[in-house]
This record gives sequence, structure tokens and C-alpha cells, in this order.
Amino acid sequence: MTHEEYLAQIEQVIAQGPYKDDWSSLSRFKMPEWFENAKFGIFIHWGLYSVPAFNNEWYSRNMYIQGSEEFEHHIKTYGPHKDFGYKDFIPLFTAPNYDPDEWAALFEEAGAKYVVPVAEHHDGFQMYDSDLSEFTSVKMGPKRDCVGELRDALTRRGITFATSSHRAEHLWFMGNGRDFDSDIKEPLKRGDFYWPSIQKQPDQSSLTDTPIPTQEYLEDWLVRTAELIDKYRPAILYFDWWVQHVSWKPYLKKLAAYYYNRGEEWGTPVGICYKHDAMMFGSGIVDVERGKFADAKPYHWQTDTAIAHNSWCYTTNLNYKTTQDIICYLIDVVSKNGNLLLNVGPKADGTIPEQDTTILKEIGAWLAVNGEAVYNTHVWRFSEEGPTTEVSGQFCDSSGSRYTSEDFRFTVGDGCLYATCMKYPENGSVIIRSLADSSDQNKPLFHGLIEDVSVLGFEEKIHWTKDSEGLHFTTTSVKSELPVVIRIKML
Repeated sequence: MTHEEYLAQIEQVIAQGPYKDDWSSLSRFKMPEWFENAKFGIFIHWGLYSVPAFNNEWYSRNMYIQGSEEFEHHIKTYGPHKDFGYKDFIPLFTAPNYDPDEWAALFEEAGAKYVVPVAEHHDGFQMYDSDLSEFTSVKMGPKRDCVGELRDALTRRGITFATSSHRAEHLWFMGNGRDFDSDIKEPLKRGDFYWPSIQKQPDQSSLTDTPIPTQEYLEDWLVRTAELIDKYRPAILYFDWWVQHVSWKPYLKKLAAYYYNRGEEWGTPVGICYKHDAMMFGSGIVDVERGKFADAKPYHWQTDTAIAHNSWCYTTNLNYKTTQDIICYLIDVVSKNGNLLLNVGPKADGTIPEQDTTILKEIGAWLAVNGEAVYNTHVWRFSEEGPTTEVSGQFCDSSGSRYTSEDFRFTVGDGCLYATCMKYPENGSVIIRSLADSSDQNKPLFHGLIEDVSVLGFEEKIHWTKDSEGLHFTTTSVKSELPVVIRIKML
């Protein structure tokens, strides 16, 4: 199908479907129930940038910025840019050890309910089969449909497949290569790997700053994304930043209407994850990059963050988070009506690094015992108690919160209230103050009847009391470096 034929098809699907390309219509979007229940997903950054494995996934941009670490590293390692450019990593990206079934098994063991591989990153190399480009993993490099094979492996295990497109940023991502003698040269036309490589990087905080993409580029983005939707039927479509720019608005609305109408045709609830108010609130899923909200929200949302502090893709100098920090992060997010999308970065050869694997298995082991306090749960009247103050906003996850034995996070499900103690006290003495009796029965914190109290993963019988200070109990056998879930069964 040509670009022109695809554009006509997009208009036809919008005209015939219930969703139109305006915010009024798109605001009828309903959050997929499966997404609200899933709570935990895996993000995957894997592509050409995994070959140099230097600093982070922005290698394709930074290697063309004169004076940068990547620029100097590239010359020392691969030679001058005019002789070895970013495109020359394609033949080196063969992924001989890529086993999608092995990945899917690991993600299942980790307790992930959905998986979001990056289908196309800012660098413009598509990790899926496309009829609109030659620069795909099917036609070059691995000569495999990396996204499609993973989708099939996930589906066999009952894990929901989703995907993401970061194509919008490709507009200017490697434009600095025009500033000196590199392999990025005029003329560039649609279909070229580096096209359009606009030289000016935008002010990332501006919604109207130049460069303004051409109609040709915007239509190409629309058609590429529609093809990704039609070929792979993702249950969630994730967009990175830059689609919030004013120039994208009419095309983003068309894409959303097209995707939501396709979901109606498939009988599959779908949704778009977006950042920076790129979409009208209520027309998709709010996403916070490397950050979260400090309080519970009345709407469901998602945070995406990486297993390492310093990169989304595999590099040789990853600074990993601890399993404890990630589990605490997950618990806090879920208590505030959110999902955690945790990123891993496979190596160029297709293997998932040992430390990523270890952390994922440790998360999965904790969820195997405590998952009932996470999956299929809802927010309680309070999301938390304790002295630790959370920070709200994006890019605020650089250091884990230092929780105390007085810090709890709450969820409800299956007739139970779950109080997760973020750092279980060494002496086993627990007080949950949100469950205190109130002398003012018109304004009680909690005025329900408790049938039973237990600790998930431990057989010790809990003897509890409740007074104006809170719910009290003391254990002798409960010991854990990881958060401990207290299940409170209600009458």
C-alpha cells in the first residue's frame, strides 16, 4: 500500500468508526480494564544503539555532536564519521542469540502482565516488518521480525503485547551530522535512513518552537504508525515526548481516532500512553517518565522508568537500581492508582544482561507471594501513612525513597485491605495508625469490622488489637529486607 493509499484508508476508517479526529469524540475513551488490573509491565529498549553500548540510547544523536563524549568515543573506536556513520552499525546488529521465547519466559517469571518493546526509536531503525521502509530488522541487520516474534511468544504465555513509537523525534535527532564532514549528506529524501535530519534541535519545553516538520514528514509519521497498528495490533500504544508539539496535534488526533476505531473492530480495548499533555486529558493514558505522583489520583496512570539510573538501553557502565527500591516504587505507584512500566535493555546479541535477569527474577519471586496486594487491586480511602515524603513529577526517581517501619502503602481487593510495610521493623512490632478507633464516629478514619489479620508469605498467627492509636501486633518470625504485606480481612 502506498502512502497515499494509506492516508485514504485512515480517513475512511475515521469516517466509518465511532471515534472522530477531535478531542470531543476522543474523550469518550474508556480505560481498558485489563490495563487497570495489570499494574506491572516491561518496557524494552533494544536496537542499533545497543551495538556501541556507550553512555545511553541517544548515541545516534550524540555521536554527531562535536566535542561530546560520544563524538570522541566514536572516532577513537570506529573512525571518522564520514567513513563509519550510525548506519554502519546495521550490519553489526545481527542478534545471533535473540530468543523471544526465552525473553517471554523471563518476563512471565518477573510477574509482568504486559510488555512494550520499542518498535522504532529516535534513530529511525524499525525493529519490525514494514512495507514503507527498507531500514527494518527484517530486511537488514538481524533479518528477523524482532517485534513480531516477541509478540507471538508473549501471546502464547497470555502476556499482553503493546508497543511504542519514538519516530517523532527522528525529525531532528541526527541533524548535527550536517555540521561537519560526516555520512549525513544532502540530498535527503523520504525513505532515506537519515531523512530529514533537520539541524536545529528544538527547545524541549516549547510547544511551538521550530523546527516545524513538513506536511510530508507528518504524513509519513501518521502512515508508519498506522501500519504498526494494523500489522501488530498492540493493546497499548506508547508515545515518547515531542508529539505534544503544536504541529502534531491534527495528526495525533487522526492517529488516535484510527487506533481506537481499529480497537473497536478487533473487539480489543486499546489505549494510547502519552506524556506532557500531548493529548486532551481523558482521551488516553497519562504517563510520567522516570517519576510519579506524590498522592493518589482519581484516574489511572502509568510511570515508565528503567532498571538502571543512567540509561534505557544496555551499556557497559549501567548503574543499577536495587530490587528493594524497584519493589517499593511499584508498591507506591500502585497505591496511588498507577502502573509501573519497568524498562530493561538487552545486549546487541539478543541476550538480557545477567543483572537485569537477576533483578527481574527477584521481583517475580516477591510478586509470587505478595501479588494479591498488587494485581486487580484498587485504591483505598488513604494511599499511604508514615513520615516519608514522596516527590511528585518526572525525572525524580534518581534515588530511592528511604522508608521507615512506620511507612505503609494501602490497596484493596478480594474483600481485603492490604497494608504493605515498606521496611518491616526488626523487633516485629507493627502499628497501623490509619486503622485507629475514632472517638468521633461522625468522622472516623476507619469504622469497619476486622475478621482476621495475616502476613503474606509467613505462617505465624497474628494476635492483634485495635485502639485509638491504631491496629497493633507483634511478630517473632517475620523477617524480610523487602516490603511485607499485611492482609486485613474484613467482616
